[in-house]
Amino acid sequence: MNVDIAHRATPFTLQLSATRRGARLARRLAAGQLDAWGWPYGAEAHRTATLLVAELVTNAVRHGTTPGRGFRLRLVLDPAGPSLRIEVTDTRPDRRPPAPGALPPASGESGRGLLLVEALSTRWGTICDDPCTKTVWCEVALR
Repeated sequence: MNVDIAHRATPFTLQLSATRRGARLARRLAAGQLDAWGWPYGAEAHRTATLLVAELVTNAVRHGTTPGRGFRLRLVLDPAGPSLRIEVTDTRPDRRPPAPGALPPASGESGRGLLLVEALSTRWGTICDDPCTKTVWCEVALR
């Protein structure tokens, strides 16, 4: 990891359309930012963080959108850990996922995303700071 870059890292924030194209773009731009922060493409930490971004943004697009409103992706690097906090904010606070540790088993072709988030992250949860949005977040160690 390039320590000089990591110490100067500021949060990376994007506002994107709540579409499959927006989700794909979020994954690609997050992957590029991780590489710029010193976790190169192909590294295990890079793959894990990119997968977590993909799962959270996909859930926001599928379950957390209202017509004409997008979602926000925010990546916050803690170089001391090193760890990464991934936050995805959508416009459906009424559709909160189950609490950590209370996820039902996957059924059919869906329901695996948050199970992956729970398995691969060190912590995760949901925040509803205002009546119009919710943020699903997770933290992952970048070793």
